[in-house]
Formats: sequence, C-alpha cells, structure tokens
Amino acid sequence: MQVYFVGKPRNAAANALAREYIQRTGRYVRCEMSEIKPDRADPWARHPSATTVLLDPEGRSMNSEGFTAFVADAQRRARDLVFVVGGADGLPPAWRGRADVLLALSPLTMPHELARVVLAEQLYRAFTRLRGHPYPR
Repeated sequence: MQVYFVGKPRNAAANALAREYIQRTGRYVRCEMSEIKPDRADPWARHPSATTVLLDPEGRSMNSEGFTAFVADAQRRARDLVFVVGGADGLPPAWRGRADVLLALSPLTMPHELARVVLAEQLYRAFTRLRGHPYPR
C-alpha cells in the first residue's frame, strides 16, 4: 500500500503523527508514505495494477466500518491500494477521471495536513480491525 501526499506539510507535528500511524500500519501490511509533486509524479504509471483512491470532497463517504470493508475487499482481490491526498490546492483536475475511487474523509473542510492524519489513522484502524486487534474499541 502506498500513500502519496502532494506538497510539503507546514505542520511538522501533523506530519509526524501521520507517519506514526503509517508506521503502525506497517505491522500488518507493507505501507509507505511519501510526498509528491503532481507535475513529476504519475501514481498510475508507478502502480498500474493498483486501485487508486483520490481524496476528494465530492467523493464517496464511508464510515470506519465501510472503509474497513473497502480495504478488506481490496485484500481479497489481491489489489494494492494507492491513496493520494491533495495539497493546499487540491489535486490536478485531470486526475479525478483516472481515479478508481474518489473518497471524501468528511463533509467538513480540513487542512490537508489534518487529512493526512485522518487517512493514516483510518488505515491503521482498518488493519487492526481486520486482524482482531483491540485498538478500534
């Protein structure tokens, strides 16, 4: 699983927290987090067989249980997941049409640094639920 973030975060504490959850998720599945520049990166070329999920305010909403089911389904189908979180200016409009899934984390507007943390925590929560770990209580 790969998690891409566009741009550099301004809040080092938020980035550290996101990194912590990604590291914890690594106990269950290979999970990497990196920052990209849209004009230099093409997630589809790097991961041609993966399911690409773009975070988008217009995307599909899921609760934690639904997100866990989504992750479980990808595992059952042996599909890698690639998540892309936009920066302060979002993601390139052309990328929306290429996404396998558009995902809205919340109907609330939040800084992209916070979206990093929320996504990373939900990934960790999903994998702990799938493995029967008591974290998600």
